[in-house]
Amino acid sequence: MEEEIKRLRELLTKANEAYHIHDDPIMPDDEYDALMRRLRELEETSGLQDDEASPTRRVGAPAAFSPVRHDVPLLSLQDVFSEEKLLAFCARAEEAVGETVYCVEPKMDGLSVALRYEGGKLALAATRGDGVTGEDVTHNALAVADIPRELQNAPETLTVRGEVYLPRTTFETLNRQRDLDGLPPFANPRNAAAGSLRQLNASVTAGRGLSFLAFNIQRMDGFAWPETHGETLDLLKSWGFQANSYRLASNGNEVVQEIRRIGEERRSFSFDTDGAVVKVNSLRLRETLGATVRAPRWAAAYKYPPERRETVVRDIQIQVGRTGVLTPRAVLDAVLLSGSTVRYATLHNRDLIAQKDIRIGDTVNVQKAGEIIPEIVSVIKEKRPPDTEPYQFPVNCPECGAPVFVAEGEVAVRCVAEDCPAQLTRRLIHYASRDAMDIEGMGSATCEQLRISTLDEIYRLTEADLLTLEGFAQKSAQKLLVAIGASKQRGLARLLFGLGIRHVGQKAAVSLAQTFGSMDALMKASEAELTAVPDIGSVIALSLRRYLDTERAKTLIAALSDAGVDMTAEIKREQGPWAGLTFVVTGTLASMTRDEAEARIAEKGGKAAGSVSKKTTYVVAGEKAGSKLDKAQSLGVKVLDEQAFIEMLNS
Repeated sequence: MEEEIKRLRELLTKANEAYHIHDDPIMPDDEYDALMRRLRELEETSGLQDDEASPTRRVGAPAAFSPVRHDVPLLSLQDVFSEEKLLAFCARAEEAVGETVYCVEPKMDGLSVALRYEGGKLALAATRGDGVTGEDVTHNALAVADIPRELQNAPETLTVRGEVYLPRTTFETLNRQRDLDGLPPFANPRNAAAGSLRQLNASVTAGRGLSFLAFNIQRMDGFAWPETHGETLDLLKSWGFQANSYRLASNGNEVVQEIRRIGEERRSFSFDTDGAVVKVNSLRLRETLGATVRAPRWAAAYKYPPERRETVVRDIQIQVGRTGVLTPRAVLDAVLLSGSTVRYATLHNRDLIAQKDIRIGDTVNVQKAGEIIPEIVSVIKEKRPPDTEPYQFPVNCPECGAPVFVAEGEVAVRCVAEDCPAQLTRRLIHYASRDAMDIEGMGSATCEQLRISTLDEIYRLTEADLLTLEGFAQKSAQKLLVAIGASKQRGLARLLFGLGIRHVGQKAAVSLAQTFGSMDALMKASEAELTAVPDIGSVIALSLRRYLDTERAKTLIAALSDAGVDMTAEIKREQGPWAGLTFVVTGTLASMTRDEAEARIAEKGGKAAGSVSKKTTYVVAGEKAGSKLDKAQSLGVKVLDEQAFIEMLNS
């Protein structure tokens, strides 16, 4: 049992980090919910539910931007997955406080944020983070149209909680553009919203079309509190917020009816929703019911089961990405699913096809992962035609015919031919994309027509070259040449991201650029020096070092430099009394969580690392500190107990 608990904690911690920090989920929501329920059951059975490091004791994920401690903790909600469990929730509430009225609202699937207003003006916007400490996203929040900058007749101090979200139509437009730019699509509107709000460049946020919906008042000073939650929503509207809609229900049966109504209507909503929220309406009774460490006892989130449909697999197509990965997708008989017509489903990789034994001609169950991305859940074997055969994954690239390769420890099948036309086109699309070198006018249609073998060749394009392409006249050709010229000044971070180096995303590219300041310095950096950079782990460091050591990369970088591409960045200097100090927190601390400790370290200008090395300044060791403490002692790294750490914080 302890081994399964350990495995589930590690898996769910990774899922939390992928979902909340990287905005790139590694599993469907229903699978995450099922694993979380299993972990809670095991912890309760074994008596191990009091570990502060367990995902069941934490709301979300630790902060990655500048940390902000919330005035009032931003708790999560307990999930229920059946009408019976929902009725049981209502029964427990009524047993504790007597007959009560419930407020029922759609559950928006966005990024939860808290907005603090002082003197009627927006003073701070912070993400939920782990519920206690979030990320300061004030600058980007100002770019969200539905977030008021100034309120009329509002309390002197006011904190409002709500969801930043991406409307469905905006999400579809964004993903179409990402496809044209050669970028992977966002998995769902929630992750698209999170990724958009957590941009280093606020202009990117402004261009994403985000919206905001308020659903709670966390705190207000100098203003009389109303008696019910419904009245607080009405107050929010009177102050200029877009606030969540709601209906009242006087008992559990009426709550179920409202849940069903929202379920029938949710496809018509402008935003994505995977459930409904039920709250005790009386604020006084809420205080009586109280909360657990993770969730209030006066509210519950009902999750709708994912809609599934049967259809037939007519073909399996292979697409080649810019890094050479062969990605399969199923071609389906068109089927109406979750409000839209589905003709394709992602198959992810070769192993998934083999694991589920998906064959051309099979009848399958499909659903939308996260309510957005169609996926095959299972094969209906009893409907399988007798002449089907197991699918054979290509041994040669379908674009260039070169042999494919699977690296040890990976599932991805890759074409490693440097001159593969599909890869070249995808690399060019990515290089020209908005988040990379931002070459306006060089979308996928243009890139697919260009016959170039390396990225530096775009800087040698002439007006005559462009006039041979379909859709180009003199004015459009000149405009593109101006955009190409402007891209030379984007700086090192965008260039690193634009080169399409495996595992080097936008955040890693910015950290590398701000640390080393130039491509020359970066190319001389050892793997150990790369790993010491914030946000750069061993996987990224090894991938980057391998790329920079290839003759192809050296030749390309030299050619780009000769073309006048700026390869420098301003080095970011750490500030604060602990600037230059690296801490590793291990074990369980009595007075704070590990995330809170790391946030306090960051507040003082220090770096909180995940692993111990010779460059570690201090290891903060709590109860049950394990291998990290042993390694610190073997390396001679100074170890602080909790009391010494707190004294250092307060000094």
